[in-house]
Amino acid sequence: MRLTTKGRYAVTAMLDLAIHASGKPTILADIARRQGISLSYLEQIFAPLRKRALVTSVRGPGGGYRLARPPSRIFIGEVIEAVDEQLEATRCGGGRDCQARGACLTHQLWQDLSDHVRGYLHGVSLMDLVEHQNVRDRVPARSRAAGNGGTHVLLPSRPGLMRIAAGV
Repeated sequence: MRLTTKGRYAVTAMLDLAIHASGKPTILADIARRQGISLSYLEQIFAPLRKRALVTSVRGPGGGYRLARPPSRIFIGEVIEAVDEQLEATRCGGGRDCQARGACLTHQLWQDLSDHVRGYLHGVSLMDLVEHQNVRDRVPARSRAAGNGGTHVLLPSRPGLMRIAAGV
């Protein structure tokens, strides 16, 4: 299982969209600037996100992108899979044909790992990440405070988002 830059950037961009949602569309150039991601790369990422109905686009002046559903109903596993990332640790891609005669000796171990990772990522929503303390600490206070011209999403405290990677 390998999560590429495309999958990481897709999650980062969607989280940025959730944090900075203000009722009007967000232009990709703003996400690119805030997150340090190439604009052309974001354009490539957002095409499949739109195709999978995770975002909607608005054309013309004042256009951009919005989340297609509330952040509590968009799950990280969906975002990663939308950009053609595989959440699969087996060498055979889950096909049980790791070797010429069928599954390898460790197939079930890697299949179980894949199932756990997939289940975890399909259980974590964008809102879970918005509410996570580490995300809140990285968003300037003016983006969190109600009544500021650039107000987006209030970021309530919610302890205990499970960590899957050691040291993260």
